[in-house]
Amino acid sequence: MADTKYWDERNQTIVSSVGHWSGGNDVNVRGYSLMNELMGNVSYLQLVILNATGKFVARNIADWLEVCFMGLSYPDSRIWCNQIAAYAADTNTSVVASATSAILAADSRAYGGSQARKLSMQAQLEMYKNYKEGISLGQIIKSVKFKNGKPIIVGFARPIDRDDERLKPFSDVQKKLGIEQGEYLKFALKLSQYLNEHYQLSINCGGYASAFLLDHGFTPEEGYKINAFAVVSGAVACFNNFEKQSANSFIPMKCQDIEYIGRAPRAIEE
Repeated sequence: MADTKYWDERNQTIVSSVGHWSGGNDVNVRGYSLMNELMGNVSYLQLVILNATGKFVARNIADWLEVCFMGLSYPDSRIWCNQIAAYAADTNTSVVASATSAILAADSRAYGGSQARKLSMQAQLEMYKNYKEGISLGQIIKSVKFKNGKPIIVGFARPIDRDDERLKPFSDVQKKLGIEQGEYLKFALKLSQYLNEHYQLSINCGGYASAFLLDHGFTPEEGYKINAFAVVSGAVACFNNFEKQSANSFIPMKCQDIEYIGRAPRAIEE
């Protein structure tokens, strides 16, 4: 490599555009004073969103997203990522390792923790663009992948219980906070109605939250970052539940619980 100017300028130097700690004085967070402007004046989630995206959102937007977080992390050890947290406690792992493992488990296309948010927002961006260009909902649906006769759209299905208990509080809190429905959310609800009529599918809390984030100017990548640790609360609760129980308390198994379907035992010639 002939030109190393870029790296030479950074040699032995940490370059940051997001913040700076002035020891004993203040901290600059994306251009805001942590001690004099943010502490005591903004919510924790406003600060989280500022750090994650560089965007300082109004308190009511952050409050709604905080409610969304409450709906993404149940203290139930049957849930995918929480199983890992509970099993980690059962094997004497630390709470930090347990929570981190749960967060990584939720970083998936299927589970509505973090990466699913990004995929859902990307899908809604594309479908809304096509809809505004005059393509019908039926044509939009036909363009996506299908499985077992039903379209696969992240944010518009639920694996176990079709009715999503979070939708009503999401909508109620949005009204209470004085946040109008934006164009993306209106489109998502219209798409949900179409899917319900033709495929018995409907919007879930992830689809609702994705539309909400798009309406407030967030990109899919920013939505991914905001949701990076969304499942941690329930994971820590499930860790606590098994931390002090006897070893192997979480879903213990016996050898006879396993059905072996491989090759039969063979005699070993002496």
